[in-house]
Amino acid sequence: MSQYLEVSHLDYTYPDGTPALFDINVSIGEQEFVALIGQNGSGKTTLSKCMNGLFKPTSGSVIVDGIDTRGKGVVKQLVTRIGYVFQNPDHQLFNDSVQKEIAYGPRNINLSAAEVKARVDEAAKVAGVSTDLYTTHPFFLPKGLRQRVAIASILALKPRTIIVDEPTTGQDMRQSIEVMEFLESLWQAGHTIIIVTHEMSIVAHYARRVIALRQGRVLLDDTTRAVFAQPDMLRQTYVEPPQITRVAQRLDGLTPRDILTVEEMQDAFRSAVSRIEKKG
Repeated sequence: MSQYLEVSHLDYTYPDGTPALFDINVSIGEQEFVALIGQNGSGKTTLSKCMNGLFKPTSGSVIVDGIDTRGKGVVKQLVTRIGYVFQNPDHQLFNDSVQKEIAYGPRNINLSAAEVKARVDEAAKVAGVSTDLYTTHPFFLPKGLRQRVAIASILALKPRTIIVDEPTTGQDMRQSIEVMEFLESLWQAGHTIIIVTHEMSIVAHYARRVIALRQGRVLLDDTTRAVFAQPDMLRQTYVEPPQITRVAQRLDGLTPRDILTVEEMQDAFRSAVSRIEKKG
């Protein structure tokens, strides 16, 4: 797997002198689905903003598709390679219509009017934003749709990697599933997806890799299954595996410790019953 994003010996200190990240080394390849987890203040959002160039490293480097985020004048190059969707879409929506919002990025990189229109229509279609909403002010839409508009505005720039900060915050279960199914469809279409989240059930169901942070350092970086199979280590981040995984880990070897879903638990029970019946 080729490495699209390389974070090397990254330190980050906020302008007020508060240190946030210490010697972060992470490589993310093409078409990965990664979750950044950890307690509040662990550094996961700060790391995600360093990954796309919103924050510049205090020391170390972040390289995106060969581009050093510390370089001058790289913003237009970065936005076409890695996009960032804020936890609150209202923090990035500022135009007075949905169409203008989605078109803003392509216009800002000096594409022709015809290409801008094509990208707006394509991004809106992929994100599930109806053309009937083009003239609507984004702030008149429910949060779920505002988030889709925010994602469409990123998709219009055609980045290969998309970072979404807390994609399910403030949404009910149905809306959360819709958002995550949409992100998974983007992943299946070839995008690299990075989510920042506190929702471990979401991580278990969708993420294929987990990077767990504690006090500004990477504590764990492995497959979702391998990370959740280490509850003692996870506890240091004040994060617990999903409930179904915790149940499996308390069954004293009857089921595997790395179960992620109810369906896997059902299969494990069937196997356990079969083994017991054969012994009997």
